[in-house]
Amino acid sequence: MTSTVVEAIGLLVTNDPDWDAGPGGVVRDAHVVLDGDRIAAVGTGRAPAGDQRIDASGRCVIPGFVDSHTHLVFAGDRSDEFAARMAGRPYEAGGIRSTVEATRAADDERLRRTAHRLRAEARAAGVTTVEIKSGYGLTADHEARLLRLGRELTEDTTFLGAHVVPPEFEGRADDYVALVCGPMLTACAPHADWIDAFCERGAFDADQCRAVLEAGRRMGLGGRLHANQLGPGPGVRLAVELDCASVDHCTHLDDGDVAALAGSDTVATFLPASDFSTRQPYPDARRVLDAGATVALATNCNPGSSFTTSMPFCIALAVREMGLTPDEAVWAATAGGAAALRRPDVGRIVPGARADLVLLDAPSHLHLAYRPGVPLVAATIEAGHLHR
Repeated sequence: MTSTVVEAIGLLVTNDPDWDAGPGGVVRDAHVVLDGDRIAAVGTGRAPAGDQRIDASGRCVIPGFVDSHTHLVFAGDRSDEFAARMAGRPYEAGGIRSTVEATRAADDERLRRTAHRLRAEARAAGVTTVEIKSGYGLTADHEARLLRLGRELTEDTTFLGAHVVPPEFEGRADDYVALVCGPMLTACAPHADWIDAFCERGAFDADQCRAVLEAGRRMGLGGRLHANQLGPGPGVRLAVELDCASVDHCTHLDDGDVAALAGSDTVATFLPASDFSTRQPYPDARRVLDAGATVALATNCNPGSSFTTSMPFCIALAVREMGLTPDEAVWAATAGGAAALRRPDVGRIVPGARADLVLLDAPSHLHLAYRPGVPLVAATIEAGHLHR
């Protein structure tokens, strides 16, 4: 197995509290030894010998970003919808149906090209782990197809049949939920790790989401939930009650929601690029973090409400608009995302973790928020493979 030494690191963010009491576990004048696709050692001072060497030249190195919420497999374009929102039209979940129509009409190769292009774009921006949801097929065959295509890019795939009610089930939401919990789940479970639902007005209510999540759990899938995006609702507390790994959006939280999150293992995953794109208010992540809950940041990359693959953009928004410090925002985009996927092997630079590192063209990770919009990723190492 080939060993690689990343040396002359000016500042290393490990997310390992054994190095530093702060959220980032910062180490200065550091090196990292990689053994194949794993991290073998982290140290300071003179770097050991290795088969290959990567000179960081004093740059900052951080863990690879963990994007725990994306919808990368789709067809179609909704830029006109975005322009209409910028002109004042409110966002509603029903716009998803236009993507469903385009996705159903697209062949596998067209969907594959789009998904692979977006995955490469995300990698160039430092994303080394990505979760991909279905949700734009809304039939058993189409949802299973989207998950199979997603599996080509990640081991973290999520069945989101309960995204919206498709046109052919208009006015029959309960009948559609029965399909999701029955034949659709049977077709999709072999290609998924997780099950998700959209608990929101215009989508599904709490009882319907409970039925979906419990059916998925019986099939061995972990739970996730979209909730509290467009207004207050029962979704956050439902996610906590069912021990979902993550509840995502969390734009509108009351004191009971925050207390429930703080007393649970459910991660509050914030999607600030969605709030930017839909003109929603930004959530108060500071309040949630101070209560003791675990928080994550993700892009929610999709063609309707957040068409970005840039985790640095989300970090900058979280610092400017949501009350997180730069240290906390980087942690949320790395270790926080790993917690949202229940993946202890990623999001940290520690011995035994997967060899996922990002070299920044900057002396510090603070520059991710300090220099918004600037492409600071000089190179990405994903599972030991260097991408420049």
